[in-house]
Amino acid sequence: MRTGQEQTAATAFAREQGERFVEELKALLRIPSVSTDPARAAEVRRAAEFCADELRRIGMGHVRLWETATAERPGGHPLVLAEWTGAAGKPTVLFYGHYDVQPAEPLEEWVSPPFEPEQRNGNLYARGAVDDKGQMWMHVKALESLFAAGSGRLPVNVRVVLEGEEEVGGEGIAAFVREHGDELAADVALVSDTEMFAPELPTLCVGLRGMIYTEIEVRGGRTDLHSGIYGGAAPNAFVALAQIIAGLKDRDGRILIPGIYDAVEAPTGAELEAWKALPFDEELYRTTEVGSPELTGEPGFSVLERTWVRPTLDVHGMPGGFTGAGAKTVIPAKATAKVSLRLVPRMSPAETFAQLQDYVAKLAPKGVEVEVRMIHSGDPIVVDTENPYVRAATEAMHEVWGKGTVFVRGGGSIPIVGDFVRVLGMPTVLMGFGLPDDNLHAPNEKFSLANFHRGIQSLIGFLVRVGAHG
Repeated sequence: MRTGQEQTAATAFAREQGERFVEELKALLRIPSVSTDPARAAEVRRAAEFCADELRRIGMGHVRLWETATAERPGGHPLVLAEWTGAAGKPTVLFYGHYDVQPAEPLEEWVSPPFEPEQRNGNLYARGAVDDKGQMWMHVKALESLFAAGSGRLPVNVRVVLEGEEEVGGEGIAAFVREHGDELAADVALVSDTEMFAPELPTLCVGLRGMIYTEIEVRGGRTDLHSGIYGGAAPNAFVALAQIIAGLKDRDGRILIPGIYDAVEAPTGAELEAWKALPFDEELYRTTEVGSPELTGEPGFSVLERTWVRPTLDVHGMPGGFTGAGAKTVIPAKATAKVSLRLVPRMSPAETFAQLQDYVAKLAPKGVEVEVRMIHSGDPIVVDTENPYVRAATEAMHEVWGKGTVFVRGGGSIPIVGDFVRVLGMPTVLMGFGLPDDNLHAPNEKFSLANFHRGIQSLIGFLVRVGAHG
């Protein structure tokens, strides 16, 4: 079958089976595969088995679960691996996705239950709808459509790796890449875990910030103490922690850690000009996406620069002390804060962590001991747009949307993408179909059903083009 006919037949199959594809996705979304919750470990495994069964059914070979749990890390969730290598002489594409999801809380803010998918206003609402079950399912359905059109054959060789720990740092897959990277050998990795810049605007993400996620623990007295008896003499761990956190950034949002900006690489002039041409309304962004009285951040940089190409520091939680109803006059002996930094190209997670540790030690007031622990990290990346795989993606998306593709960067992190680039030397195409208002990690997460179907068609076009030019 000629290339054009193969794509036409696969696209027709995807359209005919579109409703079934959505019902299958709903079944996957009903599985509460929350990787951060040890009580959900069986559900996470059930989601892995669901994906493995479907890959096996559509025609992928050597489908198996790879256990990532070890004696040192007993809570590891399995990888799903599969491959089809029957396209002799053609490139190999590595499909990556994740089947784990964020916690759904606060539950009271959901219009419909987070694990009971509901279609409303052209969207599918559920936890994981867009991040990343819905987008990962597009990969599976694009492969199924091509298998159907090609009588059991694909235009390229394919390897698939799906992980269940993306939302908790991806330690399992990172170890697999280091120790068994040859099993993922490919010419290009394809990732759909990003978003389009705006509705109806085909987008390729060509850069991601890295990150370090840490805990800062402050210890004062040997045990909690009565503030009436010991107040004025005993150090308060929470006060000390607050003083440390206050010293990490100034009021304008500039990070005060010495040397933190030394390695920051500025975007090119061409990138900055292209971003100015994007349909971005700062006031609409503030009111509809952020919802705060005003935006904050480093002076002298646009919102897109601050969220895409500048390092940031955020505090995510401060567990500890007394938080129950009523009053308890306690001086906490210990206080902890979860603190992350987003990193941009040229910044090293290890070096940034060392800078944070050194500075926190200097900020610590007398009377307390401080420890900074690394929870997980990921490298920042920038994708070279001058490669045939990016061109294949832009052509495929243009064909489906009828518009030119824009290149953007992403403020978030996908840790494994840095490993694909750094460890495996593999270019990565970040071809996502979410939208800015899809509520990732928030209540009422959704995925546009139109984008789900057009995403499948775009992925079909991408794979056919890679096969034709390989």
